[in-house]
Amino acid sequence: MTSFKYIVPALSTLLLVSCKKFLEVQPVDSVSDGQTIVDKTSAETATRGLYRALSADGYYGVTFQSIGYLSGDNVQWTGSQSIVQQFISHNVRADNANIASAWNAIYATINRANHIIAKVPTVTDPLLTENLKNQLTGEAYFVRALAYFDLARTWGGVQLALTPTNSATDKNGIKRSSVAETYAQVLSDLTAAEPLLPETTNRYRATKKTVWALRARYHLYQSEWALAESYASKLIGDATNYNLVKPYSAFFANNVVATPESVFELSYSTTYTNGHRNQWQPPANNGTRQWAPSDAFLTLVNDATIGGNRNTLVAKTAQGLWYGNLYYRSPATDPAYVLRIAEQYLIRGEARAQQKNLTGALADLNAVRSRAGLTASTATTQDDILLAIENERRVEFAFEPHRWFDLLRTNRAAAVLGVTDKNKYVLPIPAAEVLIDGSLEQNFNY
Repeated sequence: MTSFKYIVPALSTLLLVSCKKFLEVQPVDSVSDGQTIVDKTSAETATRGLYRALSADGYYGVTFQSIGYLSGDNVQWTGSQSIVQQFISHNVRADNANIASAWNAIYATINRANHIIAKVPTVTDPLLTENLKNQLTGEAYFVRALAYFDLARTWGGVQLALTPTNSATDKNGIKRSSVAETYAQVLSDLTAAEPLLPETTNRYRATKKTVWALRARYHLYQSEWALAESYASKLIGDATNYNLVKPYSAFFANNVVATPESVFELSYSTTYTNGHRNQWQPPANNGTRQWAPSDAFLTLVNDATIGGNRNTLVAKTAQGLWYGNLYYRSPATDPAYVLRIAEQYLIRGEARAQQKNLTGALADLNAVRSRAGLTASTATTQDDILLAIENERRVEFAFEPHRWFDLLRTNRAAAVLGVTDKNKYVLPIPAAEVLIDGSLEQNFNY
């Protein structure tokens, strides 16, 4: 089964660094797959390789993220790859190469995490202290939680592979778990990660705070409003380290990285570039512009009463061609934004509104609006505030993987997008995977 063919990344030439420095640095550019985890150096190398898998083109580098926004209403297809149009028209085929790429990339990431979880605690090396073992293992639990969360919201219940794999057929025969069981695994991994990780601020690697941010999102998806509010509040209350930088573009413009806006972002370099830029930038900027802002989104973001200063998300060529400008650097060293503090505000605002704390909900919504240069919301009722938060999320996270999943979790996909066939709310399992493993059941009606 191709999903499970990836073995843990191991040794490349790395400097031996202290625990503190390891947690502070950005990931290196490449990690080989030649050996296993036997000492401190290889354990650290494997963990760096884990983040590289997370940032790969098939995952947060471009393909998985694009599923989240291409399936919404902010983006139009303008290029030559017809498989992209399948997401926009909600007619995705099981042989779509992009879903195969995302599926395999996510399971490759899970398998790297599995190797770390299984092997790092057993390594005997005086240099690999108990604290460092805990940190590396906790990071692997966090990344595996994120990976299963992304699988669940995209495909529904999936196969739960929780042990390392060394060959393509090792995991054949695993039945798909239910959606509830898959989400339960996410919570289990987050619960395991939290006590192992330090309560420090690191925008490139998992810490307790990163776990809290993902838990806030997880509980929002589960409609567990009090818990979503509680975990989001942990981040919002840490104003020394996390805040809404102003103006909106301050978290991505002028080549900045790791601003106080970021709870967790993935780094790239001149030798390990982010694939997003090429898809968004026009030929005039040496991109392919496979997709672009939709007309409807351009109307919203360029309306000063709706977009505010978030109109910096889009730009126009001298020939009048609009394009998305979140990813713009040349070479493409743009970070991939996984968790931002703005999301925590809107998570808490939505959770508060659901609990009928309308004053608190408006305060959170207006914090995000204020950063965008907008006046306070005029919404007053619970329904109006929830709709205002939905609309704010649409613009705030326009080119991040939220819109489609937001409309699914709130049961709004039919009303907003006209997608009434609920079978389309999950993607098909890649056809090649189903053919390889007869026990892997395809999603209904694909």
